[in-house]
Amino acid sequence: MSHHASGPDFGFPRGDARLDMTDLYVFGKPGDPRKSIIIFNVHMSMAVNPVAPTTREPFAPGALYEIKVDTDGDAVADVCYSVEFAASEDGAQTATVRRTQGRRAVGPCDDGEVLVEGAPVSVGRGALVTKAGDYHFFFGWRSDPFFFDAQGNFNQMQFTGDDFFADKNVCSIVIELPNSDLGSNDVGIWARTVERTPEGWIQADRGGRPLQAVFLVGEEREAYLSGEPANDERFICVFAHELEHTGGYSKEDASAVARTLLPDILSFDPRRPTSFPHNGRRLTDDVVDVFLFILTNGKLTGDKVGPHGDLLYEFPYLGPPHE
Repeated sequence: MSHHASGPDFGFPRGDARLDMTDLYVFGKPGDPRKSIIIFNVHMSMAVNPVAPTTREPFAPGALYEIKVDTDGDAVADVCYSVEFAASEDGAQTATVRRTQGRRAVGPCDDGEVLVEGAPVSVGRGALVTKAGDYHFFFGWRSDPFFFDAQGNFNQMQFTGDDFFADKNVCSIVIELPNSDLGSNDVGIWARTVERTPEGWIQADRGGRPLQAVFLVGEEREAYLSGEPANDERFICVFAHELEHTGGYSKEDASAVARTLLPDILSFDPRRPTSFPHNGRRLTDDVVDVFLFILTNGKLTGDKVGPHGDLLYEFPYLGPPHE
């Protein structure tokens, strides 16, 4: 899993599939160097433990789905794009997107500048795209672009190239935005889900880089998912322990590798070509092969699975959902 099923025992954070972050992608808009694309995927259509369909309701009404942007390298948000969903009596959902900047971008952002309100959420194969100024938005079910032999992973990493995600769906938040609105040319980006509770806002899930929140957090899963990138140094020893155990690293080397993976932020400079792990992440980047090489200290170089063939060449770039 990339960030899928990041809760305990490959379950969902706070027991809610709609709050489960699955992937974050950031890349330059094809054919237009002035703009970038951010894709924040949540809510996988099929649970893995046990294997069973999840709810058909795409997003959790009242929760916040936030994309945080650090513009000065301190792992603290300076800009936030926050999406909140509402459900009508007939079950249809709509989205409100807010942009917050400055110190208020750090916490839950339910009161920023409204970029779009009442945008429709797609539940069928057709992509309902909302345009607002220089922004394009999409919200709803799409084909999951992540590719991975998940069953091979559970079979002691004996990979056969069987892509568990080939026929699965996710709920996507896709934003096309001007590079100038990122606040800087060299930024760090992560995403999170935040649930509204009687006790206040509680962060359910978060991440920037793929796979590591599922495979490297050990017994610190709850603390990690509820944490902030600025405090990720406290998880270096946790990551290092897992790397020693799985990859056979020495203590010193494991610690050094762990430091390259934290804080859990996806670095992005729109002036440079996109390619994970160096700059952002494209939908076709084979992040599993990169991660397996790191996790196993070079003993494994891939899972024999490649990108999906249903990606689109235009917004929202993700293929239509599977029936």
